[in-house]
Amino acid sequence: MPLVPVLFLIISLMAGSAIAYFVGSATIIGFFALGETRYLAALPQRVMGQLDVFAFLAMPLFILTGELMNRGGVTEALIRFSMSMLGRFKGGLGHVNILTSVFFAGVSGSATADAAALGNTLVPEMEKAGYTRDYAAAVTAASSIIGPIIPPSIILIFYGALMGTSVVALFAAGVVPGLLLAAVLMLVNAYLAHKHDHPGGRGAAIPAFFPSLFAALPALTLPVIILSGILFGIMTPAEAAGVAVVAAFIVGLIYRRLTPKDVIESLVRTITLSGAVFIILVAIATFGYLTSIEQMPQKLGAAIGNMGLTATGYLVVLNIIFLLAGMVMDVKAAVALLGPLLIPPAIAMGVDPVHMGIIVGFNLTVGLLTPPLGGVLLILSTVVNIGYWRLVRAVMPFLLVELLLLAVLIYVPSISLALPRYLGLIN
Repeated sequence: MPLVPVLFLIISLMAGSAIAYFVGSATIIGFFALGETRYLAALPQRVMGQLDVFAFLAMPLFILTGELMNRGGVTEALIRFSMSMLGRFKGGLGHVNILTSVFFAGVSGSATADAAALGNTLVPEMEKAGYTRDYAAAVTAASSIIGPIIPPSIILIFYGALMGTSVVALFAAGVVPGLLLAAVLMLVNAYLAHKHDHPGGRGAAIPAFFPSLFAALPALTLPVIILSGILFGIMTPAEAAGVAVVAAFIVGLIYRRLTPKDVIESLVRTITLSGAVFIILVAIATFGYLTSIEQMPQKLGAAIGNMGLTATGYLVVLNIIFLLAGMVMDVKAAVALLGPLLIPPAIAMGVDPVHMGIIVGFNLTVGLLTPPLGGVLLILSTVVNIGYWRLVRAVMPFLLVELLLLAVLIYVPSISLALPRYLGLIN
């Protein structure tokens, strides 16, 4: 690509422009710089055709589900239930934090939403119990990225619709890696609890199990409805998202915490987030149109072939690129901008597109914990009033383990693909 659009892209990025604006503007400049202006007449039809994907409908509905659940009293019920199971162990509140994120993952599918919700509730409780604020915020940040891995995952819906991959298969593939992530985080928490003598153990005040279970049942049924409906073919992801909205509203009424004001705020927030997502999609569709005209994916694939990289070797390079992107970019924007360019060569080399989706989703959500612009770190440092770099230092043990698990998922595709194969969703 000529130098002018590239320079414009870099200057806009450094100036802090929204990604949709600078990508879209740089792409239009690229059409002129490359002498491809004759294709601009077909651009609106091309963009609308790329956005006319039924799976995209699930995104705003799942965002609305998460907003309703966060405002409907679900957090407290899930925390008490998690405490009834794990509070008696050393470092019990750390385990509770991680398990609550697992339950939340089946509701919101958003790391930042989980981090904000648990940062407001569990971090103060952990401080009262004797944990340092740094550690409480770190375990909250580390566990919040479980949300985009365990379905329903907004990032997997986004990837599936963008790359033409089955969202149902992606949802099935995310279950085992998400639970494995929770397990390794609990192991790290257990090790640090004994090393630093964290609170918890037999003397801890534990809520009664069955009352906590009954109180949490309305919230716990929602992930079951969503997952069983999707994985067993009863509902499409979009239909399941619609059912989830209704169920979230009913759960909020059951807990008597959801007010008309909460519903209005949830709708406004959903409209705002959905609008931001679709503006990005328009810009990326424009960029994708230019790359297809210039045959950039084919040229990239040929260049990779000349380098002699194996599929695994290319996956490693691709993951380094996505990790770097995740440090400074929004997750969905990184998928939309880099996915159509970098993922097709990997699939052409034999990488399963479902496995690729899990790797990319996991990679970019880990980016939410990496400086300089880790989204979860920025949110938690504000919510719990802790210095950003203090939080970065505290989260490092968890981040290193998550990067190690990412490497394992890259080299052992069967971890991600076993469940969708068992369910007959892929060959």
